[in-house]
Amino acid sequence: MNFQSIKFRIIALGVALLMIGVVVRHFVALPLFQERVKEIVAAQQLSIASYVARDIDHSITSRLSLIERFAADLPADLATQPEKLQAWIKDRQRITSLFNGGLLAVRTDGHGLIAGYPVVAGRNQLEYAASDWFLAALRAEKPVMGKPYRGRASGEPIIVFAAPVRDGNGRVIMVLAGVAQLTQGFLDRMQETRLGASGGFLLISPSDRLFVAASDPGMILKPTPLPGINPLHDRAMAGYRGTGVTVNAKGVEELSAMVTVPSTDWFVVVRMPTEEAFRPVEMLHGFMIKASAYFLAAILAILLIILPRILRPLTDTARAMRDMADGKRELEPLPVVRDDEVGKLVSGFNFLVDRLRREKAAREATEERLKFLAHHDSLTGLYNRAMLEDRLDQALARMERDGSQIALLFCDLDGFKAINDQYGHAVGDEVLRQVAGRLADRRRRIDTVARLGGDEFVILLTGLSDARAAANIVARQCLAAIGEPYEVDGRTFTLGISIGIASHAGPAVTSSYLIAQADIAMYQAKRNGKGKLFFMDEFGAAGLGQRSAGDAAMPRMQSSETDLRPRDPDLVEDKT
Repeated sequence: MNFQSIKFRIIALGVALLMIGVVVRHFVALPLFQERVKEIVAAQQLSIASYVARDIDHSITSRLSLIERFAADLPADLATQPEKLQAWIKDRQRITSLFNGGLLAVRTDGHGLIAGYPVVAGRNQLEYAASDWFLAALRAEKPVMGKPYRGRASGEPIIVFAAPVRDGNGRVIMVLAGVAQLTQGFLDRMQETRLGASGGFLLISPSDRLFVAASDPGMILKPTPLPGINPLHDRAMAGYRGTGVTVNAKGVEELSAMVTVPSTDWFVVVRMPTEEAFRPVEMLHGFMIKASAYFLAAILAILLIILPRILRPLTDTARAMRDMADGKRELEPLPVVRDDEVGKLVSGFNFLVDRLRREKAAREATEERLKFLAHHDSLTGLYNRAMLEDRLDQALARMERDGSQIALLFCDLDGFKAINDQYGHAVGDEVLRQVAGRLADRRRRIDTVARLGGDEFVILLTGLSDARAAANIVARQCLAAIGEPYEVDGRTFTLGISIGIASHAGPAVTSSYLIAQADIAMYQAKRNGKGKLFFMDEFGAAGLGQRSAGDAAMPRMQSSETDLRPRDPDLVEDKT
């Protein structure tokens, strides 16, 4: 191998970079990655703990709210009617599963029950006078929650929610209590859910120094560790909430997250052994060692195979340039195989070739645009005045040859100036473009539609046998089309149009004369009321001979008010 070649230098550079990457990954990236994993796992545990705490809080508040509502709804006179009270409690207990341990109506002295459901053997004779929830309910205005304990009748872990029942005078006549079993329906989801393979949850009551619930059933209602055994636990009991690493009573290092249950002083602990939490890091460490060795061998093989193919376009390009310089092939752009340095070199050469082509194309496009603008209106794309006069001259010449008739419709918009002044030229221009499209719609290929400027348009109809009738039909179509609403930028506009019509079938006249005749007729249509048609009567050479010079200067005009109603059923009636 030539040690001065680009191939060797690229391979050496690739190997050096790979080795630097291996060192950086093992001694810099991997420790940072482990710390990042710890942060992510801790954040996830904190999020899970928050979710569990909110779920527990919802379970508590919903039961407090329900027992309060039951106490408020319980009729006071049922306190002296145990059988009816039993039926009332039974109905309420059946409709909800929140108090799956039962509903109890306790006497105000705490000596037994007035009624309760479901009936549990021995529960009716129990003493409740010393129960924390009973004493709190007698003194409280709102429902209370007792300390978790094992039921004396059922032996199951329970928690009691209680509220006082008052008569019309506000005197407490009984205490209504709802019993919820901790492991069935209340905290069972927390106890059944596993975090990873060996992680779990704890629910702790600091004031009672008690494990209320746990993923490990053996810890339920057990006392918490004594101070000094678990420093992180001691901090949590003192009010710390967050995450941390600690060693539990079994000597296992754990990553824990603590979150308070909002409606109580309880807090949730989500814990996971650090060995399990950081297992992906250890797996990644072993994988990186093996992968680095395999990758080094693979990269050498790939570079030795791929580099000649990568550099081949450079060799082919140099050969093609030499052939063009020697005249062996035509000067033309070369194909760009890849957008790399070689591709950029080829692109630079192609730029020299394409520049002349682009300049030529630009000149041709400019010429085409100028040619178009010479005969068309730049806003609407219709013919301009110069093209109209040219086509009118052609139509007049053709009329003399074949005896056909022509008609010229001079159209001026009604109400356009108000739109242009109020909403601006951009809206006005869009309205003009829509007007142009409607005027050009349904026109024959031999007809001409032109814009003279502003809001004035001209329609030239040629090759007609009855110019007056054809012009009347087209004018009525234009009145109907222009009268339709216009939608521009969410606004709706309406316009009208006044049309003056000049037709010709006699001796040759000039195009400017015929346009002037139609213009005069248009102004007469506006004077008669906007949105009208007006025909300028044609007269021949004989007619001119019988009129005075003054009369000849003023063409005869006739309104279309009486005799130019549309006869085509497809035409829209005149809205004026």
